[in-house]
Amino acid sequence: MNFCVKCGCDCEESLDGLCIDCWLDGRKLTALPHHVDLRVCTNCNEFNVGDRWVKKDLAVAVQDAAADALCAIRDVRVTSVAMDVDCQDPYVYVVNVHSHCDIMGYEAEDDASTIVRIKNNVCKRCSRQLGSYYEAILQIRTGSRELSPEMREESLAMVENSVARQAAHNRSLFITKMELVTGGVDVYLSSMSLGKSLARELADAFCAETKESPKLVGQTTDGQDMYRLTYLVRLPEYSVGDVVVSNDRYCKLTRVSGSGGRVMDLIDFRERAVRRADMPDLKLYERSSDLREATVINRMGSEIQVLHPDNYSTVDLRIPDGYEPGDTVRVVTIEDVLYVVP
Repeated sequence: MNFCVKCGCDCEESLDGLCIDCWLDGRKLTALPHHVDLRVCTNCNEFNVGDRWVKKDLAVAVQDAAADALCAIRDVRVTSVAMDVDCQDPYVYVVNVHSHCDIMGYEAEDDASTIVRIKNNVCKRCSRQLGSYYEAILQIRTGSRELSPEMREESLAMVENSVARQAAHNRSLFITKMELVTGGVDVYLSSMSLGKSLARELADAFCAETKESPKLVGQTTDGQDMYRLTYLVRLPEYSVGDVVVSNDRYCKLTRVSGSGGRVMDLIDFRERAVRRADMPDLKLYERSSDLREATVINRMGSEIQVLHPDNYSTVDLRIPDGYEPGDTVRVVTIEDVLYVVP
């Protein structure tokens, strides 16, 4: 059993020779600085927290800034806080913090206040982005003369989605700008590793050819060479749904992946795999967007009768699946013969 040197009462535990009541008498348990500066990026509206920039609601960011600055004296543990925020103007907030504390199993409360000042700033990522900083260029081209609008939109959508996915874990990754150029599009990127990963993704998705070339752009302050990398991705002329020539047979391209593709023969409708090494040998015959439509007027087992889209004559066609009168089918003309493209 201990006793308090101030009031003389017996107590089971003492702090600096005092009972808990005497120890708490007139003592401040928590403290806050006169003011706390909260930096916000004027471009992306993210807040600086330690060495990171974080997306937060303003009210939450103000309270978190005050809570992070709260200090407790020795032997005091803050268990919870309640805050009252008074907005003086859009850049100044007075925050009163009411703390619930634990001192060796005893509960106590304390109050402290601070001023949170909003300071406009620009984060490193936005500074680089606004300054047109880039380390790599992704050049998207095609084997034909011009990159079709459909293929351009599809490839750029894949690039933007991939960058957004990677930037969620690494905020230094971003697209600086995109430029339409003769034959395709150039995408300027903040990181060499980002350019490399995007080139690999496009190559796998479209069975595209890739090429990498460095360019010396200067030296660092310690004399190291600085390079920018250009990643050329040459997309094939064809895409899924197009009619292509494979091994002298006319087929519909049904799938493209990093390992190759699959085609469906327009005569017997059998599918077969095409190795990646053989994909460059495919020749585009007709794009999916250019295929014609024909109306089914009759069905007889595995054949249908359609109206020829040019002269409206009746044509019998083999089909892989069932079609009913009134349906429309996509067709292609090869050497004056009409074929269904499923």
